[in-house]
Amino acid sequence: MAAFVAVLVFGLAVRPIKPFLLASHPVMLEVLTGDLLAIGAGAAFARIGEAPLWLVVIAGAVGMAKFDWLTWWAGRQWGEGIIQMFTTRERARRYVERSTKLNPWIVRIAVVVAVLPGVPTPIVYAIAGMAGMRLITFLALDLVSVLVVTGLVAGLGYQLGQNAIDVVLLVDRYASLVSLTLIGATFLLPLLRARLRRRHRVIS
Repeated sequence: MAAFVAVLVFGLAVRPIKPFLLASHPVMLEVLTGDLLAIGAGAAFARIGEAPLWLVVIAGAVGMAKFDWLTWWAGRQWGEGIIQMFTTRERARRYVERSTKLNPWIVRIAVVVAVLPGVPTPIVYAIAGMAGMRLITFLALDLVSVLVVTGLVAGLGYQLGQNAIDVVLLVDRYASLVSLTLIGATFLLPLLRARLRRRHRVIS
């Protein structure tokens, strides 16, 4: 649990500096966040000779996959308990029942496609751990998955080249405003929600 909290705190700490790193050190931002926008920006910089393209792809893959093993490990250790963190108890029970009947190859394919939009990635990784998938197998499949995604995004960014950099520099111009907005939203939104709940209770 401490590891999951640390990952959450890490993500919140990096969020305000993302606009600055995007325009100056996109490869570093890739490693820190695995953000697809950072991968595209890094590839655009590679197009003008600021960084090797292979480094952009590897950095993006590392950034995307660096914490995935935690969810696999949690599934291995806690089973249904960890899945309940991401869904309801009833759905968690159904996921667990189905995972015991799945062919190992289906679980492997699920890990490979887990990074696609709409797929419940944490649940897939937890089920892989529950199903008894070895860590080395999980890491290999996860790496293949993120390399394909980062390769596609990096290829797009490389093709766009200077046009993508112009957009990144525009983001950099307003980086301070974006960061302050993100920080403000992080602290103000919970306060506003609490205030709205209290007002709703008073009216009720």
